[in-house]
Amino acid sequence: MFTGIITDIGTVRAITRDTGGHSKSVWGGDTRMEVECAYDTSTIDIGASISHAGACMTVIEKGQTDSGGWYAFEVSDESLDKTTMSDWKVGQKINLERALTGADELGGHLVTGHVDGVGTLTGRSEIAGSIKLDFTAPDAIAFGIAPKGSITIEGVSLTVNTVSGSTFSVNIIPHTATATTLGGLQPNDEVNLEIDLIARYVARYLGHMKAPSA
Repeated sequence: MFTGIITDIGTVRAITRDTGGHSKSVWGGDTRMEVECAYDTSTIDIGASISHAGACMTVIEKGQTDSGGWYAFEVSDESLDKTTMSDWKVGQKINLERALTGADELGGHLVTGHVDGVGTLTGRSEIAGSIKLDFTAPDAIAFGIAPKGSITIEGVSLTVNTVSGSTFSVNIIPHTATATTLGGLQPNDEVNLEIDLIARYVARYLGHMKAPSA
């Protein structure tokens, strides 16, 4: 579990892809990725969960560098299909957050690290020092996006400003623009989206209530 408060921006340093028949490309099977970070990797356990642009991955190997450390994880075909990770390249900057502990401050909202869909940035404008970002979301998850509700974009907890159908907008302050990768987004860039956890379960409950009895 995470909070959507980014604690580092990592850099993808290596990607190893198996050959096969993956649906989005010519490769398949699990894909190994390595990330350089400023974290003290001696404090990261093998098997620990870290959010990568909103996608929770399990650490399988780690090491030290002159400027910090690195760790590796494996990505399944399912994760590649449901997130932007299939398009990542060596040198890519990604938002990182280590898993929530019982002592952490819950500064954002409860985030699972399970990406619900990939959205697209459709507009960007500056308003009184902040940046307004407009997105389209997949129709299948639009039900979970509400004005003044929470949404996770690239692992960042944000408050939704306006919603119209499957389009919505958020504002980011200068700190968020520089402390995360969101400040570098440009129109047509794709982003990982996770709707609010409560909205997901409310929708499931309402769907159950409407289902005909056996």
